[in-house]
Amino acid sequence: QVQLVESGGGLVQAGGSLRLSCAASGSIFSFNVMSWYRQAPGKMRELVATITSGGSTNYAGSVKGRFTISRDNAKNTVYLQMNSLKPEDTARYYCYGVQGTMMVHYWGKGTLVTVSS
Repeated sequence: QVQLVESGGGLVQAGGSLRLSCAASGSIFSFNVMSWYRQAPGKMRELVATITSGGSTNYAGSVKGRFTISRDNAKNTVYLQMNSLKPEDTARYYCYGVQGTMMVHYWGKGTLVTVSS
Protein backbone atom coordinates (compact mmCIF):
# COMPACT_ATOMS: atom_id res chain seq x y z
CA GLN A 1 0.00 0.00 0.00
CA VAL A 2 1.46 3.34 -1.08
CA GLN A 3 0.59 6.61 0.63
CA LEU A 4 0.66 9.92 -1.19
CA VAL A 5 1.31 13.02 0.91
CA GLU A 6 0.94 16.51 -0.52
CA SER A 7 2.71 19.60 0.75
CA GLY A 8 3.51 23.13 -0.35
CA GLY A 9 0.10 24.73 -0.21
CA GLY A 10 -0.54 28.06 1.43
CA LEU A 11 -1.70 31.63 0.98
CA VAL A 12 -0.27 33.62 -1.91
CA GLN A 13 -1.19 36.86 -3.66
CA ALA A 14 -2.46 36.85 -7.21
CA GLY A 15 0.44 36.70 -9.63
CA GLY A 16 2.56 34.74 -7.22
CA SER A 17 3.92 31.20 -7.38
CA LEU A 18 3.80 28.01 -5.35
CA ARG A 19 5.30 24.57 -5.82
CA LEU A 20 3.32 21.62 -4.61
CA SER A 21 4.97 18.31 -3.82
CA CYS A 22 3.47 14.83 -3.67
CA ALA A 23 5.71 12.42 -1.82
CA ALA A 24 5.01 8.70 -2.12
CA SER A 25 5.80 6.27 0.69
CA GLY A 26 7.03 3.80 -1.93
CA SER A 27 8.47 3.82 -5.40
CA ILE A 28 6.55 5.77 -8.05
CA PHE A 29 8.50 4.02 -10.79
CA SER A 30 5.62 1.60 -11.28
CA PHE A 31 3.00 4.34 -11.45
CA ASN A 32 1.64 4.57 -14.98
CA VAL A 33 0.06 7.95 -14.44
CA MET A 34 0.33 10.58 -11.76
CA SER A 35 -1.93 13.60 -11.66
CA TRP A 36 -2.93 16.65 -9.73
CA TYR A 37 -6.61 17.36 -9.19
CA ARG A 38 -8.23 20.27 -7.40
CA GLN A 39 -11.55 20.97 -5.78
CA ALA A 40 -12.83 24.43 -4.97
CA PRO A 41 -15.59 24.96 -2.40
CA GLY A 42 -18.96 24.02 -3.87
CA LYS A 43 -17.43 22.68 -7.08
CA MET A 44 -16.61 19.30 -8.56
CA ARG A 45 -13.10 17.90 -8.37
CA GLU A 46 -11.30 18.63 -11.63
CA LEU A 47 -8.17 17.34 -13.32
CA VAL A 48 -5.37 19.90 -13.39
CA ALA A 49 -2.36 18.09 -14.84
CA THR A 50 -1.14 14.58 -15.66
CA ILE A 51 2.25 13.02 -16.25
CA THR A 52 2.80 9.50 -17.54
CA SER A 53 5.62 7.11 -16.72
CA GLY A 54 7.19 8.13 -20.01
CA GLY A 55 7.11 11.79 -19.08
CA SER A 56 4.25 12.91 -21.31
CA THR A 57 2.20 15.70 -19.79
CA ASN A 58 -1.28 17.08 -20.22
CA TYR A 59 -2.96 20.12 -18.69
CA ALA A 60 -6.37 21.58 -18.17
CA GLY A 61 -6.93 24.54 -20.45
CA SER A 62 -7.33 26.88 -17.49
CA VAL A 63 -3.77 26.23 -16.26
CA LYS A 64 -1.89 25.57 -19.50
CA GLY A 65 1.13 27.83 -19.77
CA ARG A 66 1.05 28.63 -16.05
CA PHE A 67 1.43 25.24 -14.31
CA THR A 68 4.07 22.58 -14.86
CA ILE A 69 3.90 19.00 -13.64
CA SER A 70 7.06 16.95 -13.20
CA ARG A 71 8.14 13.74 -11.51
CA ASP A 72 11.37 12.67 -9.86
CA ASN A 73 11.38 8.89 -9.68
CA ALA A 74 14.56 8.87 -7.62
CA LYS A 75 12.85 10.95 -4.92
CA ASN A 76 9.45 9.29 -5.36
CA THR A 77 7.95 12.72 -5.72
CA VAL A 78 5.69 14.52 -8.17
CA TYR A 79 5.64 18.28 -8.33
CA LEU A 80 3.26 20.95 -9.54
CA GLN A 81 4.89 24.30 -10.19
CA MET A 82 2.20 26.96 -10.25
CA ASN A 83 3.00 30.42 -11.62
CA SER A 84 0.89 33.49 -12.29
CA LEU A 85 -1.66 32.30 -9.77
CA LYS A 86 -5.20 33.66 -9.94
CA PRO A 87 -7.91 33.81 -7.27
CA GLU A 88 -9.83 31.18 -9.25
CA ASP A 89 -6.95 28.75 -8.61
CA THR A 90 -8.00 28.67 -4.95
CA ALA A 91 -8.80 25.05 -4.09
CA ARG A 92 -7.62 21.95 -2.29
CA TYR A 93 -5.12 20.21 -4.52
CA TYR A 94 -4.93 16.43 -4.52
CA CYS A 95 -2.29 14.04 -5.77
CA TYR A 96 -3.51 10.95 -7.62
CA GLY A 97 -1.72 7.95 -9.03
CA VAL A 98 -2.46 4.74 -10.90
CA GLN A 99 -0.06 1.91 -10.22
CA GLY A 100 0.97 -1.11 -12.21
CA THR A 101 -0.83 -3.61 -14.38
CA MET A 102 -3.55 -4.01 -11.74
CA MET A 103 -4.32 -0.30 -12.12
CA VAL A 104 -4.52 0.39 -8.39
CA HIS A 105 -5.67 3.93 -7.65
CA TYR A 106 -4.25 6.10 -4.88
CA TRP A 107 -5.28 9.52 -3.58
CA GLY A 108 -3.57 11.90 -1.21
CA LYS A 109 -5.49 13.94 1.36
CA GLY A 110 -4.79 17.23 -0.33
CA THR A 111 -3.12 20.55 0.36
CA LEU A 112 -4.95 23.87 0.43
CA VAL A 113 -4.00 26.69 -1.92
CA THR A 114 -5.52 30.11 -1.38
CA VAL A 115 -4.87 32.93 -3.82
CA SER A 116 -5.84 36.42 -2.67
CA SER A 117 -6.73 39.21 -5.05
